[in-house]
Amino acid sequence: MAFIRKKRREQQLQLYSKERFSLLLLNLEEYYFEQHTANHIQNKGDQNERKIRGSLKICSKSVIFEPDAISQPIIKIPLRDCIKIGKHGENGSNRHLAKAKSGEISLIFSQVYFIKEHNIVAPYKIERGKMEYVFELDVSGKVEDVVETLLQLHRASRLDKLGDQTAMITAILQSRLARTSFDKNRFQSVSEKLHMECKAEMVTPLVTNPGHVCITDTNLYFQPLNGYPKPVVQITLQDVRRIYKRRHGLMPLGLEVFCTEDDLCSDIYLKFYEPQDRDDLYFYIATYLDYNKKLNFHEHHAAERTAESYMLQWQRGHLSNYQYLLHLNNLADRSCNDLSQYPVFPWVIGDYCSAELDLSNPGIFRDLSRPVGALNKERLERLLTRYQEMPEPKFMYGSHYSSPGYVLFYLVRIAPEYMLCLQNGRFDNADRMFNSIAETWKNCLDGATDFKELIPEFYGDDVSFLVNSLKLDLGKRQGGQMVDDVELPPWARSPEDFLQKSKDALESNYVSEHLHEWIDLIFGYKQKGSDAVGAHNVFHPLTYEGGVDLNSIEDPDEKVAMLTQILEFGQTPKQLFVTPHPRRITPKFKNFSQTCSHNAPMADSPVSPGEESFEDLTEESKSLAWNNITKLQLHEQYKIHKEAVTGIAVSCNGSSVFTTSQDSTLKMFSKESKMLQRSISFSNMALSSCLLLPGDATVISSSWDNNVYFYSIAFARRQDTLMGHDDAVSKICWRDNRLYSASWDSTVKVWSGVAAEMTCTRRQRFDMLAELEHDVSVDTISLNAASTLLVSGTKEGTVTIWDLTTATVLHQIPCHSGTVCDTAFSPDSRHVLSAGEDGCLNVIDVQTGMLISSMTSDEPQRCFIWDGNSVLSGSQSGELLVWDLLGGKISERIQGHTGAVTCIWMNEQCSSIITGGEDRQIMFWKLQY
Repeated sequence: MAFIRKKRREQQLQLYSKERFSLLLLNLEEYYFEQHTANHIQNKGDQNERKIRGSLKICSKSVIFEPDAISQPIIKIPLRDCIKIGKHGENGSNRHLAKAKSGEISLIFSQVYFIKEHNIVAPYKIERGKMEYVFELDVSGKVEDVVETLLQLHRASRLDKLGDQTAMITAILQSRLARTSFDKNRFQSVSEKLHMECKAEMVTPLVTNPGHVCITDTNLYFQPLNGYPKPVVQITLQDVRRIYKRRHGLMPLGLEVFCTEDDLCSDIYLKFYEPQDRDDLYFYIATYLDYNKKLNFHEHHAAERTAESYMLQWQRGHLSNYQYLLHLNNLADRSCNDLSQYPVFPWVIGDYCSAELDLSNPGIFRDLSRPVGALNKERLERLLTRYQEMPEPKFMYGSHYSSPGYVLFYLVRIAPEYMLCLQNGRFDNADRMFNSIAETWKNCLDGATDFKELIPEFYGDDVSFLVNSLKLDLGKRQGGQMVDDVELPPWARSPEDFLQKSKDALESNYVSEHLHEWIDLIFGYKQKGSDAVGAHNVFHPLTYEGGVDLNSIEDPDEKVAMLTQILEFGQTPKQLFVTPHPRRITPKFKNFSQTCSHNAPMADSPVSPGEESFEDLTEESKSLAWNNITKLQLHEQYKIHKEAVTGIAVSCNGSSVFTTSQDSTLKMFSKESKMLQRSISFSNMALSSCLLLPGDATVISSSWDNNVYFYSIAFARRQDTLMGHDDAVSKICWRDNRLYSASWDSTVKVWSGVAAEMTCTRRQRFDMLAELEHDVSVDTISLNAASTLLVSGTKEGTVTIWDLTTATVLHQIPCHSGTVCDTAFSPDSRHVLSAGEDGCLNVIDVQTGMLISSMTSDEPQRCFIWDGNSVLSGSQSGELLVWDLLGGKISERIQGHTGAVTCIWMNEQCSSIITGGEDRQIMFWKLQY
């Protein structure tokens, strides 16, 4: 659970400092500057005079005294409430004692807060009325400097305009930072080389802490200006796994560093004063990670991976719903360090009243295609009426689905000090607290201004946010009962059971099939514009990225007020998708998410436990082969052509191998005798591809002379010629008695034909069933397993997916900067992979046409085979590359041909591979298990 892990880390840092003091005792946007060991002198000059030992902390808007004895409360005196600040005794009757008691500071004020008496977290106690407190510093020589600082900060706090206050405090802070620098004695090693040093602030929920950032060749350091909560924070660059640029306060100033792969809780979040400093530090870390990745020190090092790359993993079941939502939140600038942009998760269960929860019943789930505000039709009608009558800029909802107040509403039991910080030392009214899951859900459905979603903790493992384990006094409700543990729905036997069932619901088949609809609303194309209006998903304009340009606001008061309003109201996530999000692939035989940390329930299987069908065994053999694809070894090689090999076809029994070449010949090679058996020439033009018809009686070859040739193996002669194009035929496919031919004449044509009749001597009559027109020459085509879809790739880099039942274009994706060399559907027909001369491998979602993954190599990839997760491609240099699409990396490079690999073939069991190349050779490969 992100927030709870963050809070525990902060508690560990506090153990390091042995203090009750926390930055959460400061006001929002307040800085802690310095501390001094001191005594608080009570009843000064009285016979009951008493000294309380502690530390005096100077902050930008207050003075805080923390007694050593935990029985004594922490004292907080707002500077704006101070009437007079100075050395004790330098005014009035005791002026002659001022030098003798020069170590004493006097504060006369009208209001004081008492906090954490006996170290109990509770609402602050306030005492009002004119009073004087005297503090005696251990180092008397510092009194004048401290008094001068306090007077300066006091003048800032008493300025009329908030913008002027902020400007003066910022000037004081920058002056302090300019007078200091990073202490190089804090380096882990004397041999470290400094790359960069700059000013920044470390961000934690609700607070920021100014200091100096320093990066060397091995470490990232942050040294707080105040030395709190520890003198220096150090992160070893070799441990870094992910870095993200962040918006902070609507400005491109944030940088978040993670030393884990999947944790939402980062190791440090930094806010810079200049975007260039942020970008420079990002560059240094990303360069380091990239260099180490090349050295294979850490294969999983990554800067910012794309949403599309995670989408592919999620679609194919390699990421759970929970993990995918974490990644999307991360990419959309959501961070557990920023409560105005805290990760957002959906309500998925809609039944909190039943005694049992049946996850197989769709009726118990929330409609994920609608925002919370649109779930209640009657309320929505009222909101839409107001929306229609509203002047521009219009919005449907007056509050957001995620804000600091909502986050702490859920987490008050585990993070009470954050709530007190946000609400000026008070808890919320007891009846408005997070008292019951069912009540909260009902209010989200019926409340006039309540449209909140959930947070990741509802799908985590830690129940502490549901249980009042700290025994906090959160108030008494109108009915007389005290606010204690959260009331659970009847179907939950315990907090642990509630979380487990919530997790099960999130990973259920229903949610897996509909989660993309919610993603469209929160991160996708229904977030903004006309699609948002149609989905009833319009929030206040200020909540959207780019909704306001703070730099264009000249009035400092207006700028501060605007920023405060936006941060308190909440922010809409950064938009990640501008087209409909693809559905998840629900596996039929097995649940891939079992390998993830958040497991989904097993899908129903048509095969009984203990039984294995032939299809299961075949799938197992394929899976085994692809899992070992990096162990591919060259078995035999033969040079049988005079020019580049362009096509490979193999008989069902594997004994005969047919190849075409740019030398214009079709060759028949015996794998058993290792001898060339036949060489056939149809014309003096190059042949571009070949295939065997069912029954292994006829070979079809396509030619640059615009024709397709049919060769009878039994009769050893050409039996037919299809003259169907006006330019070279680049690729052919055959399925279900239909021939598909692609050509440089910018067309793909579909022809009728009966394979059985191809063996006879009479000429075949071909009927053209469809013509799929393109703008430029077509270089490659491929069919899906059901022969309902065809994908084509053109000379100019466009991939087109066609619906063969209607001969219409489903999607057209310009995704390569040069010729598309090869295309193929995944075995489940959900994705298309394309390889181009630009070196890119692109994965396209068939349903939406979205480009969901793109990987690049430093040379063209001429051909490939794939199983939906891994790819074996033939490169321009002759190497075979193994690609891990889900991991976003090249897993293996295998030496092969001395020229480009031009064609590749794999048998159905995925156990045998043959490649052809520009070096005129065919190579036989075997997998070594």
